[in-house]
Order: sequence, then structure tokens, then C-alpha cells
Amino acid sequence: MRAMLPAPTARLVFRTWQDDDLPFALHLFGDPVITGLVGGPFDDARVRARLAAEMATERTHGIQYWPIATHAGALVGCCGLRPYSAGMHELGFYLVREVWGQGLAVEAARSVIAATFADPATVGVFAGHHPDNTASKRALEKLGFRYVRHELYEPTNEMHPCYELRRS
Repeated sequence: MRAMLPAPTARLVFRTWQDDDLPFALHLFGDPVITGLVGGPFDDARVRARLAAEMATERTHGIQYWPIATHAGALVGCCGLRPYSAGMHELGFYLVREVWGQGLAVEAARSVIAATFADPATVGVFAGHHPDNTASKRALEKLGFRYVRHELYEPTNEMHPCYELRRS
């Protein structure tokens, strides 16, 4: 896949992770409320590994969970893609608690989805969420995702609902 960066939205801009983003990554992925439903919170070593993995995925596949910032420059989370299967990417998003409930996950995800479907090789996007994460469920439904199955998500050892959004 070609390297891409999702287009800016009305309130957000995307960029790639950098080594000097570690303090923000520690704030985001170290927060037990933010990552508690995905196997976190993560200690410093796991956050460092996550940051390195995001940068490696960008180098290898041209995608990552890109940091998102307001137009004023305040980092508010990340939203992006991971390789999932042939022609499919996995969508994910994390937001700092201070901006929850403002529709930013859906806004960012729409831009990410548009960017991935600009690649003709993409047939669909996959996403999942913890069964207790009703906010993520609502966001995926607003984005047009359709439930397909439950899968075991090893970091939580729980069955997570899974969704797909197919090219129309």
C-alpha cells in the first residue's frame, strides 16, 4: 500500500508518530480508563514498544494509528489503520478523556476511511471493540459498519464484537 495521510477534517489534522511524541503516547496509552478495555493500562516499556510499532507499521505499510491534533496543535488522540487481511485494514481510535463526547472519533475515522478507500486494492475495513465499550459501538454504527461476528481478543481474553465496512 502506498503511504498516505488522511485529509484534515473541520477540527482535526493528522500526522505521523515521532520519537519525541513519547510524552503524549505515555499520557494516552498509559491512562487506565482509555486503554483498560484493550488490555491496558500499559507501562512505560509497553508504550515505548507501541510507539515503535506504530512507526514501523508506517515504514512498512504506509499506515498507522496516526496522531490527531486540533487545528490549534493540541494532540487529542490517534486514529488510523493496521494491516488486517488481504484487501482489509483494521480501524482503531483512541482519544484523551478531555475530548470524549465531542464526535471527534467519528470525524477522524471518516477521514481515515476515505483515505483507505482511495486505494483501489482496499475492499473493506474491519473494527472491533470491547463488549462494554458502548461509545465505540455507537461510533462504528454511525460510520456505517455492520456487525459480522464475535472474536477472541487475546489482550483482554474476551469475545469482542467485530464489524466490517465494505466498499460500496
